[in-house]
Amino acid sequence: MGVDVVDLIMQDHREVERLFDELKRHPERRPLLVPVLAAMLTAHSRAEESEVYPVAKDDADEAEEIAHSQAEHVQAEQLLLKLTETDPEAPEFDKVLAELVDAVTHHVEEEETTVLPQMRARLDEDRRMQLGKAFAASRARHLGDRPGSATKEELRFQARNAGVASAGSMNKDELTAEMRKL
Repeated sequence: MGVDVVDLIMQDHREVERLFDELKRHPERRPLLVPVLAAMLTAHSRAEESEVYPVAKDDADEAEEIAHSQAEHVQAEQLLLKLTETDPEAPEFDKVLAELVDAVTHHVEEEETTVLPQMRARLDEDRRMQLGKAFAASRARHLGDRPGSATKEELRFQARNAGVASAGSMNKDELTAEMRKL
């Protein structure tokens, strides 16, 4: 048997919260922790966008919430990219970190009070286990991805999740521009 996708997502959320705490409390560890946070958040987001959000949108009837969650992913990725490009010893690092923490904390709270409970209620255990397996495999494939480096296919997933009707006919630059509008 596998692990319920809802439980996996929530485990990732707790790990991100732990990393945020470490980044705030131990500035000397930032050069080592920022790449870990970037890898984890990017892989988590890509796995949700490709495996979980389409199912939550259709099977759990959460289209509006998924569009909103997708927009929050785009915002968080932009902030994460900014954080990776900021010197950990620079004064602006704390400001960027605070913005990222606020954005991700807000997203997690919403996801854990809307999308995830609906998935648990509307998808049977076998389906959640299948999704857990797919989510874990996708997350593992994306562990080396860097924020701001989505492929055309990943941008298409994001656009579809956000409800962009013409996503299938857009090129990568058009998809990138459309996602930045969210």
